[in-house]
Amino acid sequence: MPHTHNTSSNQHDLPATQLQELAKLIKIWGQEVGFQQVGITDCDLSQYEPAFLAWLEKKFHGTMAYMEQHGSKRCHPDELVPGTLRIICVRINYLPPQSDAITTLQDSSKAYISRYALGGDYHRFIRKKLDQLALRIQHEIGQFGYRAFSDSAPILEKPLAEKAGLGWSGKNTLLLNKEAGSWFFLGELFTDLPLPIDTPNATDHCGKCVACINICPTRAIVAPNQLDARKCISYLTIEHHGSIPEEFRALMGNRIYGCDDCQLICPWNRYATASSELQFQARGNLADADLVELFLWTEQQFLKRTEGSAIRRIGYVRWLRNIAVALGNAPTTPTIMAALKLRCQDESELVREHVIWALQRHENKTNQRADVVVAKLSAQMNENY
Repeated sequence: MPHTHNTSSNQHDLPATQLQELAKLIKIWGQEVGFQQVGITDCDLSQYEPAFLAWLEKKFHGTMAYMEQHGSKRCHPDELVPGTLRIICVRINYLPPQSDAITTLQDSSKAYISRYALGGDYHRFIRKKLDQLALRIQHEIGQFGYRAFSDSAPILEKPLAEKAGLGWSGKNTLLLNKEAGSWFFLGELFTDLPLPIDTPNATDHCGKCVACINICPTRAIVAPNQLDARKCISYLTIEHHGSIPEEFRALMGNRIYGCDDCQLICPWNRYATASSELQFQARGNLADADLVELFLWTEQQFLKRTEGSAIRRIGYVRWLRNIAVALGNAPTTPTIMAALKLRCQDESELVREHVIWALQRHENKTNQRADVVVAKLSAQMNENY
């Protein structure tokens, strides 16, 4: 199985001093392979399990059925990978350089794509780096059991990273770091080595700040550290397969893949630095592409231009669904109206539904503007009389 090396060995008998030295080396090697920070923790997530189960009970996970699957493994890493004693947690910055998110977000004729998805897919990339780290460990001590993950298994990644000292859970439910904000990916190396563990962050540095809660377009952050995914634009545009509820469509603006508002507003992200990884640099012109241009892509163009990207996972139909909503929120121009009308007979019922909504929205806006003009002219006529 890829990224898996479970072997019986006597490495568990390493003396404490050697394990402490190994833990120090692992952090050095982790940075050498490209991670910005490395921490080590155990498998005990008992302090996080009640909140996770309550979140499921409230149905805040929406149609993400996979969050309920796998039994108790998500909260018990040693059940997911038997024999696991420690988890080496890593983070790696992904913010693309020269990515003017605010300008794109404010131009309703442009497509806003979450910054994490502008470059290449991170899953395999991070797992490959974790494998490189594991090989360094293996070179030092010989065979040992390990398995690498990055958003690719039933794991409570953020709680593990918090326990490993990589940051604290912000009110927007993202992991925050005083030196790096939140623009980073997480990864884990499950291992059977009894390494010394790191001290978690003892302080929540969000304080009284509620900027992320107030900025959320759909009010998806229903309370500090509580996200109702059913309202979240990232969920609606990426995870949700069906029709987007009408109550959220106008609030989505030009966000066609994910949403970064709660990160863009976070004061701690003033300390975030752009990634130097070529893998995470924005591809093509996706950082500020025109909505109409993307809406006119054929399925073949979509597949070709999203090759190696996380965007491809939503498929062509949901891509068009999301852009149709954004076009409904865009300025009423002949070009935008023409693009929408070209998709009126799309073979997908899902696409047609959202295109019709967009056209009706433009028609309503046009009628409202006409009513305003009529009202003004009527007032002038009354003054003349």
